[in-house]
Amino acid sequence: MTTDIDRRQLITVLGAAMAALPFAARAQQSATLPKVGLLGSTAPAIESRRVSGFVQRLSELGWIEGKNIIIEYRWAEGRNERFTEIATEFVRLGVNVIVTQGTAASMAAKRATSLIPIVFAAANDPVGTGLVTSLARPGLNVTGLSSQAPDVAAKRLGMLREVVPGLTELAIMANVGNAGTVLEMRETQTTASALGFAVVTLEIRQAEDIPRAFATIKDSAKALYVCAEPLVNTNRVLINSLALNARLPTMYALRDYVEAGGLMSYGNNVADQYRRAAEFVDKILRGTKPADIPVEQPTKFELVINLKTARALGFQIPDRLLALADAVIE
Repeated sequence: MTTDIDRRQLITVLGAAMAALPFAARAQQSATLPKVGLLGSTAPAIESRRVSGFVQRLSELGWIEGKNIIIEYRWAEGRNERFTEIATEFVRLGVNVIVTQGTAASMAAKRATSLIPIVFAAANDPVGTGLVTSLARPGLNVTGLSSQAPDVAAKRLGMLREVVPGLTELAIMANVGNAGTVLEMRETQTTASALGFAVVTLEIRQAEDIPRAFATIKDSAKALYVCAEPLVNTNRVLINSLALNARLPTMYALRDYVEAGGLMSYGNNVADQYRRAAEFVDKILRGTKPADIPVEQPTKFELVINLKTARALGFQIPDRLLALADAVIE
């Protein structure tokens, strides 16, 4: 015989079971959804515009975050040791694709797995650094978009010389712990020497090296070329502040640095490349092998000038450069 107490207990148990069903269904659904691991080289505040473009493009291609795709975000804060930790975590999580930005992060992901597809949104000279076999046939599990940074060093130096008449002494700052940055530094050194510049290199590996690097140059440089990568991007405000105090006009590859007080940048639009990276991810999730997707080179470069910084340094930006600029910060 079933008592009232038994009935109440049965109703309670059944009610709890029914309430748990949606949660169980959602958990099961999440386990079957494709998962993308996004390895942010710097911090969310720096990467937000790029990442939002990536997510938006995925949505346009039919991949809605939280509905039919999961994106795991991790941030390295410009610390090289974090790249390996995050890449290893993504392998453990069993993500379907790893998305990176920058040579160091991409190389860390490549070392962590030879099976999971890797898409780099931007990387310096991916062939020269050994990230891929060739641009046309990248090979294995890695593909993406080259930032082509070494190829535009001559244009950047030419623009810098227009702003600084009689420029003959140049400092180059580079994180030598980053293979792609080392290649850019060497290319820039070679180009600068061919232009008749006396060059001093400021080699850094961590944030603490930056003030010490500035202290070593004193009056031995009249301009500063900074090789873009996560460590210096994370510390771009500090670098710009020290450069301003040293009365050094700066040239960068990315607009992030100019928006943070640098003088000029000329290079690819990384936010656009993140959108293109989403298209690579779409192809891979639909069955295309990374080895069959050629590495793309940027077709659009942008010149960004900070007039406020120019005035603070006492430099006049030539009308020719202002006319060419894609963005002028007042």
